Amino acid sequence: MGQKINRERNSRKRKNRVSVIYAVMLAVFAVFEIIIIKDHFNNDHESIAADSTVKEYKISGEEDDLLILVNADNPIPEDHIPELTELSNGQSVDSRIYPDLQKMFDDMREQGIYPVVGEGYRTAEAQQKAMDDKIEAFMHDGCSKKIAERLAAEQVAAVGTSEHQLGLAVDINADKTKSDNEEVYAWLAENAYKYGFILRYPANKVKITGYDYEPWHYRYVGKENAENIFSSGVCLEEYVENYEE
Repeated sequence: MGQKINRERNSRKRKNRVSVIYAVMLAVFAVFEIIIIKDHFNNDHESIAADSTVKEYKISGEEDDLLILVNADNPIPEDHIPELTELSNGQSVDSRIYPDLQKMFDDMREQGIYPVVGEGYRTAEAQQKAMDDKIEAFMHDGCSKKIAERLAAEQVAAVGTSEHQLGLAVDINADKTKSDNEEVYAWLAENAYKYGFILRYPANKVKITGYDYEPWHYRYVGKENAENIFSSGVCLEEYVENYEE
């Protein structure tokens, strides 16, 4: 009987020791987990802070006048009258962008890609027509005039707020007899900045630019500005905000 009691006591002692060891192990694991979580949080916090650093852009000053910001909140200056060069297809652009535009197109054609300027400079009348046509198209699809106007405003700039009225923006598409839009857009996305052009309305900047992604719409800002914008991954609004002469 005494031996049985001793065995039971020894068994309880072993169980108690196991329980204590298990509890200690749990405590150790808990401490390590807290340390790991804290370290992970700190790393994330540092990463967010690094990504939030404001960068100031400084260039020579020769391209300052190419950084005119035009959007819904920043209309075209009343005294802005571009000097235009007419292209072979009847479209026109600000004469300052023509040499780089021509060089870019020549290089694309040498690589078997054939672009065309679908839209260049627009007068105020032409811009209003573009808006009216878009409203009419939505109404034709069954929208009320009020809804059509709202939808059109998301895709077409109001008169005085369109980059096309600057003469510095071009819609570049493919010569459909020789190329397709996808290869033109892909080439431009990788190379246009080398010639001074930026993708004006990137897909990841819609909330800032106010416009949907337009892979055909390119804005001339000069080579130095374009390099800064492309390498930094910012849009024109962000660049102008952090720009210093």
